[in-house]
Amino acid sequence: MTSQLFAICIDATRPSHLARFWSEVLGWEPADGPDDDIAILPPDATGFRLRFLPGREPKAGRNRAHFDLTSTSPQDQRKTVARALEAGGKHIDVGQLPEEGHVVLADPDGNEFCVIEAGNAFLADTGPIGALACDGTQEVGYFWSRALRWPLVWDQDQETAIQSPHGGTKITWGGPPVAPKTGRNRLYFELALPAGADREAELDRLISLGAARADSGGGDGDRVLMLDPDGNEFSVRNPR
Repeated sequence: MTSQLFAICIDATRPSHLARFWSEVLGWEPADGPDDDIAILPPDATGFRLRFLPGREPKAGRNRAHFDLTSTSPQDQRKTVARALEAGGKHIDVGQLPEEGHVVLADPDGNEFCVIEAGNAFLADTGPIGALACDGTQEVGYFWSRALRWPLVWDQDQETAIQSPHGGTKITWGGPPVAPKTGRNRLYFELALPAGADREAELDRLISLGAARADSGGGDGDRVLMLDPDGNEFSVRNPR
């Protein structure tokens, strides 16, 4: 049985503080669970949760992945930007041009994200998080399409994108050149298996597709840390 995208994990200096920021920006509710499992939930089953975990390293350089938030109108875009700024975000310059319609911001931990202008056809009907935009190769896009069994919805000029068959957020990879990796990613995928699934068989399947184990110790018992073909961390949690 194929593992599913359970969460996007975000390493944070203050997990509860960052969770409140994203809850206010997205309007998502906190998940019930232990005090040390801080997460917010999407409003429907097509999305993934955001989990906020204690960060091990300070942020260094630009993240390999960022969220693209959608807008239904120019007024809606302004409201989203204002809500993010009021919650503790800030404007940043990543080289965007003045004539570009999206707004580039950073959350309180410095993680970049964009608020996309209304009318973007590629992100139509995806929800408030239109895309998780990643720096990555065509190979890694193919890997994640096969790993999650999500169809490719874009495959051109070495740029790729996948989307769940149920709709929702797209995951995109921009193709080469891919910036060198400088330490552990602050945003990474967490996969979960259905109850009763054979985790070792699933790990073997992921390895056959191009993944690798990140350590010889097998993770923390509840999760196994893996690397995708571009060297990005992801975890596979035990069936529940």
